[in-house]
Amino acid sequence: MADAARRLTALAQEALGVPLPVRIRAWDGSEAGPPGAPTLVIRRRRALRRLLWKPGELGLARGWVAGDLDIEGDLYDALDRLAGLVWERSSDRRRPPALAALRALRDPELRAALRAVVALVGPGLPPAPPPEEAPVRRGPLHTLRSDRAAISHHYDVGNDFYELVLGPSMVYSCAYWEGAGQSLEDAQRAKLDLVCRKLALRSGQRLLDVGCGWGSMVLHAAREYGVRAVGITLSEEQATYARKRIADAGLTDRVEIRVQDYREVTDGPYDAISSIGMAEHVGSVRYAAYAESLHGLLVPGGRLLNHQIARRPDPDETSYRVDEFIDRYVFPDGELAPVGRTVGQLEEAGFEVRDVEAIREHYALTLRRWVVNLEANWARAAAVTSPGRARVWRLYMAACAVSFERNRIGVNQVLAVRTPLSGAAGMPLRARDWRG
Repeated sequence: MADAARRLTALAQEALGVPLPVRIRAWDGSEAGPPGAPTLVIRRRRALRRLLWKPGELGLARGWVAGDLDIEGDLYDALDRLAGLVWERSSDRRRPPALAALRALRDPELRAALRAVVALVGPGLPPAPPPEEAPVRRGPLHTLRSDRAAISHHYDVGNDFYELVLGPSMVYSCAYWEGAGQSLEDAQRAKLDLVCRKLALRSGQRLLDVGCGWGSMVLHAAREYGVRAVGITLSEEQATYARKRIADAGLTDRVEIRVQDYREVTDGPYDAISSIGMAEHVGSVRYAAYAESLHGLLVPGGRLLNHQIARRPDPDETSYRVDEFIDRYVFPDGELAPVGRTVGQLEEAGFEVRDVEAIREHYALTLRRWVVNLEANWARAAAVTSPGRARVWRLYMAACAVSFERNRIGVNQVLAVRTPLSGAAGMPLRARDWRG
């Protein structure tokens, strides 16, 4: 058999009802599909067996992580071409068109196509998921225990790996760009400084950084603005790394790092709180409590800067889990909400929301730089984690960059104030003159 690619292309087009936007190269060396397009390389037939047992995104992801599937050519172009078939939703927002088509087994033609795929790949049970996949969670969402496990899966993969991907700044959130020619380090420094200016930090104030990562925000705020800072994280590896950075900078008298959940912080009040790229882990069932906790930890007139990824609104959904691939391999139990819902819940907790800045394009630029770092250090990244983990991150970051560019998701900085009863919020008369 030396025509597997042609047969698979024909079957895919029959099932999807549209021409396949990428070429296919099969395990037998055959190729088919539009000339000049990126090529989906099916290295092993077991990739198709994964898809038969788990049609759609998760089956594709397992094949990618295991090395059964690959892309030759421009990865971003391939993901952009495939977005409408795999990641973007039809009128049934929870089901990709490909999955809907494959499940419509009452259609005789589709049943025949399925039999043809089985004949092509052979019978058998599904291969075991790659070891990088997180186990399926049991029990209620977003308990202290389950959140610690989810954070550990994502962040405790080795500080050496994150150094390779993030670069010297060790900032794992959207940078703030003047232009594509700016360095990643300068753009991340600009983001940290933007947060400090929005919070109007002054020497001697107390800052709480929720989800402090490797300590970059608290270090910047203490060094450049003279605050006393507490950073909290659920990752032991992050905390160890951040404490060393703080000691090396001679700031142990002003900065404290704790392995602590936001629900466990009781030593308020703080003058300001930053939450940068953490709230995506909170979940819809806990978000009101999250907002109320942070409001209660602030002094009257204190400011919160909440930097958070958002999804597009859907009136049919009250809660939203991230894509299957990200849920299983990247952010277990992560959830995204529309920015309007976030603003509403912050206000319901007592905050006065004073500014919302959308910086969606900035995250796409940031992700593309992280992919460049990963690809430039590929052998080392695979050695300090695993080849599968490195593949997870390459796909995750490239796919997210495309999602930001296509406006599937956004990211926003929401500045909110615990306005005192007098109504004097201490905000400037002119917007974005943060110090007044």
